[in-house]
Amino acid sequence: MNAWRSLFAKILLWFLATVTVTFMGAVYISSLNPPVRAVFFGHIATEQFHEARRTYESGGKDALRKFLDRLAEGTGMRAILADANGHDLVTGEDVSRHMRNRRTGPGRRPMPSFNPVQPFVRRPMELVRRSADGRYWWMILPLHPRGSDWPLHASQIWIIAAIVLLCWLLAYNLTTPLRGLQKTLERFGRGDFSARSGSRRHDELGQLARTFDVMAARIETLVASQRRLLLDISHELRSPLTRLGVAVEIARAQTDTEASLNRIQREADRLNSLVDQLLQVTRAESDTAGLRGCVQLDLLLRDIAADCDIEAAALGTSIEVTTEPVMVRGDEELLRRAAENILRNALRYSPPGHPVVATVGREGASAVLGIRDWGSGVPENQLQRIFDHFYRVDSDRNRLSGGVGLGLSIARRAVELHHGSIAARNAGPGLMVEIRLPAFSESESRSAA
Repeated sequence: MNAWRSLFAKILLWFLATVTVTFMGAVYISSLNPPVRAVFFGHIATEQFHEARRTYESGGKDALRKFLDRLAEGTGMRAILADANGHDLVTGEDVSRHMRNRRTGPGRRPMPSFNPVQPFVRRPMELVRRSADGRYWWMILPLHPRGSDWPLHASQIWIIAAIVLLCWLLAYNLTTPLRGLQKTLERFGRGDFSARSGSRRHDELGQLARTFDVMAARIETLVASQRRLLLDISHELRSPLTRLGVAVEIARAQTDTEASLNRIQREADRLNSLVDQLLQVTRAESDTAGLRGCVQLDLLLRDIAADCDIEAAALGTSIEVTTEPVMVRGDEELLRRAAENILRNALRYSPPGHPVVATVGREGASAVLGIRDWGSGVPENQLQRIFDHFYRVDSDRNRLSGGVGLGLSIARRAVELHHGSIAARNAGPGLMVEIRLPAFSESESRSAA
């Protein structure tokens, strides 16, 4: 990229141009009127003239020389007291050439025609006056006339340099975080999903960088989840497809194909269940646009328990439900699938004759849904991992029970989308899975009802 087309160059040049135009305008406007400094200089020069005359008339040439030397040291200007013919009373030098171009006083010249350069040229202060009686000429000249046309004082040059430096620092401060963010975006675009800006600024640029970091973290999580899901899907599909192929070969080789067809049916059902749960995972990973509804959590749990009664009876167990009215905000279908997956998982591992306990209540500002079975529980070091995709505590037992390790994963994602939490703990015996969601206050519940 052309350096002069960069944002840094544009900001720097615009600020320098603004400062330059402002400075030139101020200097030109000030040149249209007699400078205060020149008027003040004229009054001082008049007083010095009278003092020099008194000194010469009372002390002679030597006294005048000492007075003029002191004046030169204090002002940096050369002062001359001359006679009526234009001869220096101290050195005898003919200085009448200054008398021919004399000024009666600073600031009394006619207004010059406009010259765009003239206001910025610093000419030395110079004054030539004649006494009222015509006996003396008083001249004040610069000590170094050759350097008189230099347009700026050293102090002015330092001020301009400071302005340029400040403009450069401003442009650098504004564009440096943008260049850093650009490099981070380039890394992210090349596939480095761990790239982050790490900005600590508290202005709009810092907010932009932190917004990117949040987005990048979300994308990294989604990409990692999708990659892991694809690996898990390929692993899960391999086994039933292999068994389907074996069952087909057996059916072709045998005259009695009933057993093989039953096996094919079971594997097909297993694949259908797997696809259905994968669709649930996809829905749970979608956006949160539908999470604004009002859900009566106690009624939802009772409805789910009623749907699972037949399955519980087939497994030789039952469901005990205890609830109190609690309302939450969210997607009813997602919450239904989350609670149903946990409840069916509990039924699968609860021994016959031991009912699964399901409760809904309120604890402070949270709605708490708990489901407990009476099975063997989960090893403590695996309690957090049971919510991962396709994770099984005991793969052989899960295969016999028909699970593929997605039910609790779907439940966790659904709860997280509702800004809640899900946790599991061993209840001794059995496993307790607990969901906590932000609950409506009593006034909000009455309004929603």
